Amino acid sequence: MASTVTPSEKSQERDPHTPPASARPGYGQLLRTRGAWTFLLPGFAARQPFAMLTLSIVLLVQHTTGSYGVAGAVAAATGVSMALFAPYSGRLADRHGQRAVLLPGVLVHTASGLTLTVLALADAPLWALFAAAVPTGASVPQVGPMVRARWGVKLKGSPLMSTAAAFESVTDELTFVLGPLLATALCTAVNPAAGLVTEAALTLVGGLLFAAQRSTQPAAGRSDGDHARGEHVPALRVPGVRVLIVVFLGIGSVFGGMQVSLAAFTESIGEPGLNGVLYGVFAAGNMVSGLACGAIAWKAAPQRRLLVGYTALALTASGLWAAHSVLVLAGLGLLVGVCIAPALITGYTLVDGLVPAGARTEAFTWLTGAVALGQAAAVTVSGQLEDRLWDGAGFLVPMGGTLLALATLLALRSRLATRPRERTVTRGVGHREPAAVD
Repeated sequence: MASTVTPSEKSQERDPHTPPASARPGYGQLLRTRGAWTFLLPGFAARQPFAMLTLSIVLLVQHTTGSYGVAGAVAAATGVSMALFAPYSGRLADRHGQRAVLLPGVLVHTASGLTLTVLALADAPLWALFAAAVPTGASVPQVGPMVRARWGVKLKGSPLMSTAAAFESVTDELTFVLGPLLATALCTAVNPAAGLVTEAALTLVGGLLFAAQRSTQPAAGRSDGDHARGEHVPALRVPGVRVLIVVFLGIGSVFGGMQVSLAAFTESIGEPGLNGVLYGVFAAGNMVSGLACGAIAWKAAPQRRLLVGYTALALTASGLWAAHSVLVLAGLGLLVGVCIAPALITGYTLVDGLVPAGARTEAFTWLTGAVALGQAAAVTVSGQLEDRLWDGAGFLVPMGGTLLALATLLALRSRLATRPRERTVTRGVGHREPAAVD
């Protein structure tokens, strides 16, 4: 008997312009996906400012107050508010569409970022800086998770999903190569406020361009089988997501600790311009490692890869505090960067098997928010350690953050086991093959 294909069933079918499942994953095939460049280019422009935000705030506030502790606290307020509001932004994007969330978000972020700049230059009291920092962080556009969600729509049922996760990690790290360099150059060579002003301007232009790409954004509302049955499981209720949040908190502690501690170290040796270079070396290691991860056809299960990669990250991050020269610090920073990419990529890849399709933007924003929260906490603690102890004491934060996260990962690794989700529809569309687990 002939069956009728409903719109919900059509949404489960792979895009005909997506490479077939039998094709060997690769960057070339990924980038030939029809419509990919329409969201990749504006998406890159829109996420670039995020890599400039924390460092721009630290350099501006430290210049106006003379304290890394105060600068770190203001930057931390931005990171905490972003971490708290990012998941709600992702949930709203899932329900109402990305454009509906992006348009007001970029306007609020631009206005609040410029307000924070003016207040810092006017030597406003600390409470005023905090008051401006909160909306600045809360309104950070979640472009990275939105791009990942668009890949999910384009590559449904394709083995290129893990390649896309690697590609997005590389893109993120490229922004973290360029962002700190640009922020440092602007703040040291032009004006201490130039970094934050440029960040606000790029957010406005890039965010509006990305929001204009309507054809590739996921449809608003739930389109998977869980929604068809009237069920919705929030991403945070998935046990594996909670474990990944802890893992990503540890990664955030590396980013935050490195940013403050490298700035303090280069300032102490009279070479503040080296800050962007050293952070760029760290991010470059991450980017190169991410490229390699996406090019490898992995046979090991992602849970095992995460355990191995995170152990390596914790070990390398534990040596940063002992570095007392530029060359040694650059070498260790490069190794830390090399170890971060596999953990990030594998974590994002695991989301596909842990979370229903209709909640993935929310799940991605929880992970992004966890990085921001870990970064915020690390910026605060590292700033206090740099002010109160010796130069380089802030590097103790990446060591502590990654070791605690590793202990949690080892204890709760069984919660990362992905399980097949079967859905019964008219033609049997939507059955997910079981994923390999340890």
